[in-house]
Amino acid sequence: MPAAFAVLTAGLLAFHRAVPNSVGRLGSLLEAFLPWLGLVVVVLLGVALLRRSVTALVALLLPVAAWTYFFGGLLLPGAGPGVHDLVVVQHNVSDENTDPAGTARALADAEPDLIALEELVPPALPVYEKTLAPDYPYHTVRGTVGLWSKYPLTGARLVDIKPRGITETWSRGLRSVVHTPHGDIAAYVAHLPSVRVRASGLASSWRDESAGLLGRAVAAEKLKTVILLGDLNGTVDDRGLAPLTSRMNVAERGFAFSFPAAFPLARIDQIMARSATVGHIRTLPPTGSDHLPVTARIALR
Repeated sequence: MPAAFAVLTAGLLAFHRAVPNSVGRLGSLLEAFLPWLGLVVVVLLGVALLRRSVTALVALLLPVAAWTYFFGGLLLPGAGPGVHDLVVVQHNVSDENTDPAGTARALADAEPDLIALEELVPPALPVYEKTLAPDYPYHTVRGTVGLWSKYPLTGARLVDIKPRGITETWSRGLRSVVHTPHGDIAAYVAHLPSVRVRASGLASSWRDESAGLLGRAVAAEKLKTVILLGDLNGTVDDRGLAPLTSRMNVAERGFAFSFPAAFPLARIDQIMARSATVGHIRTLPPTGSDHLPVTARIALR
């Protein structure tokens, strides 16, 4: 039995794209927690050792090889600072955050060049603006998403990523040009719709539709270098984010599970780039949000 489960686990890791999404979006649900299949391997190893099953131990080489191939590289140390690096922070600050000033100070303490925030609500926005102003004199906000920068920003505009089924006021995407010393960069900040795990499976149709709209906006971007920061409500393995991950580079090192903050199970807060390399991604200490902030160093080409 352990040998059979080992082969099944290896198959799910290696061929997760073959799991259909037609029923309950089971494929996306699996992909949201794909790295955690490594725990199944650990459990199976314990069972194999208890049973002294040579067959099971040999079979376990398959999921170990598959997991190492897909995720082993994320455990390697990141490269050191480069010549033209940009440090960025992404954080869903939560519309229920009772300490926006403390959250803003914690993000600024990481000394990033750019800070992207989601779930900005009107009562808290002036607090973020005032607290971040000394170190980040440039900022732009559209709806509930915002971007703070050490470098000048121009051309800020709304990016329409609203799914057809949402009828109320809904503004969760922006684009701005960041004028860095190393050239202009198009920065996108986005907050895709939430997904829900139900008895019928994963409810992600709005998220998937919004990801498609954002992917088309990035594809149409005329500037060569693009950075995307946002709460995308999906992992980089989730096929629902394929319109983005097929066009942009994701982090080369680090897991940085960001949600939920109390017991992080997945990284749904993402940092991606086009014509640039996202290095090691990591989480920052908890704030007043139910998400953890994530930060990464981006090497400009």
